[in-house]
Amino acid sequence: MLTILEIATGPGESMVNITELVTAAAERMGVKEGLCALIVPHTTAAITINSALDTATIDDITAEMRRLVPTRIDFHHQYDTPTDAAGHVKAALIDHSVLVTISEGKLLLGGSQSILFYEFDGPRDRKIQMKVIAG
Repeated sequence: MLTILEIATGPGESMVNITELVTAAAERMGVKEGLCALIVPHTTAAITINSALDTATIDDITAEMRRLVPTRIDFHHQYDTPTDAAGHVKAALIDHSVLVTISEGKLLLGGSQSILFYEFDGPRDRKIQMKVIAG
């Protein structure tokens, strides 16, 4: 069964820790063993797994992405805005999906791992497609 998780992001670029949202949704499904696939169907957003124990980690990732792909006006594609164009490149670098193992009814994340939604062009109302596959 497909579940749609919804979040609202703040202005500009940000990372949102969605671990609790995903965990609660997975537990409601009652799957004891399987996989949880998360897909972001947006071109200026991404999803990743990384540490959120120290909030400075999120600040560092965000700062490095801005350094690697700054907002600028010389992108070849300028359909919307320079922020939109930079967001497309950043989303391609981070990725649009993650896969997490479920065992004994729990998501198997490492001790410092969190599921992070990365917004590149907020504020937006965003959706995350969640598919839990038993087995």
